Amino acid sequence: MTLTFKEVSEIMKIIDASDCEEVLLELEGIKLVVRRGSSETTLAAPLPASIASPQIAVPPTTAQVQSAQQPVSTASNDVTTGTQIRAPMVGSFYRRPSPDQPSFVEIGTHVNVGDPLCLIEVMKLYTTITATIAGTIKHLAVEDTQLVEFDQLLFVIEPD
Repeated sequence: MTLTFKEVSEIMKIIDASDCEEVLLELEGIKLVVRRGSSETTLAAPLPASIASPQIAVPPTTAQVQSAQQPVSTASNDVTTGTQIRAPMVGSFYRRPSPDQPSFVEIGTHVNVGDPLCLIEVMKLYTTITATIAGTIKHLAVEDTQLVEFDQLLFVIEPD
């Protein structure tokens, strides 16, 4: 038996929503171990002795993701300073709460801590990404409905 990325992602969401500190899941030769506070989560599948056994790194749960607040260098963007808001998961990026409503933010929008910036959808589950600092949106790095990767730059906020 093998687990798809979507299945592992769904398991991670269920675990993230729980108060469990550690989960061990064993299914027909597959072992999934998730620990909060651990530097990484691994999925290991035993293989025949003639083949090396790979370990696939799975992105950390939301509980493990710290706010990615790093200054933006002028070499990588035309934005000079600010705090980077990065994707805490892989999924579809949405700038608006629904297709018939305006975007949460635009360049130049002032935000406070906790204000919604966007949604990331994974398997019909939506996660609201919020501002970690008060400031002004200086850069939008992703187009609406685009697939984003874990830790991909989403926004740059210039602090007040």
